[in-house]
Amino acid sequence: MSIRMVVAGGTGVVGRHVVEQARAAGHDVVPLSRSSGQDVVAGTGLAEALAGADVVIDVTSTSTASAKASVAFFRAATENLLAAEQAAGVGHHVALSIVGIDGETSGYYAGKVVQEQVLAAGPVPWTLLRATQFHELVPQLLGRLTFGPVAVVPEMRTAPIAAAEVATALVRLAEGAPRGRVADLGGPEEARLADLARRWSVAGGQRRRVVQVPLPGGSGRRMRDGSLLPAPGADRGRQTFAEWLADRRPGQR
Repeated sequence: MSIRMVVAGGTGVVGRHVVEQARAAGHDVVPLSRSSGQDVVAGTGLAEALAGADVVIDVTSTSTASAKASVAFFRAATENLLAAEQAAGVGHHVALSIVGIDGETSGYYAGKVVQEQVLAAGPVPWTLLRATQFHELVPQLLGRLTFGPVAVVPEMRTAPIAAAEVATALVRLAEGAPRGRVADLGGPEEARLADLARRWSVAGGQRRRVVQVPLPGGSGRRMRDGSLLPAPGADRGRQTFAEWLADRRPGQR
């Protein structure tokens, strides 16, 4: 059965896969973006875009590493979406979050914690999926953290997953009834972020030295001690980093 899905963050790393897969499944899909007149932080353009919607899939994101900025972004975006959904009679909000962020108060993760809290206290029935870091995180980080011949990445244990597989899970959840928090979703194998960065660099023929740096504080400790890995009982994706890497060339996201 075809339903009307609104995708907040529909032009992002996961969002574009959500839009593509939902349309391929025969759904009526409305991606939100500033270029088409919607701003989730300001709350503008949402009423028109959500008219007649059955479900909203929220995969919004921000590039900040500041806890204050991240909290402000996710609080405003989630509150504005939920208010617009309630006014439009939308019966289901599906949100994407991150495995292992419980109690986080620093950096980007602090905003995701607040997003989950706002969602749980909000007026719209919801489903929450937590996923591990995407394969696509590796080239994104290298693009920001490469200085000449050296790239500096956080020391981190991860079980990366393809963004397309996360999108598949989100679309399936959006097709069903609200379920609250569902089983976490992780990649098929554990790796260290620095090792993934080295593999990406080698595949692209780049002579880049990758240095892993332990970050301070609770966030850094979580990255190192496995807190961001999926727990037993989590769902798992199938595509390994090697398989994902073979499908693209470095420089592509």
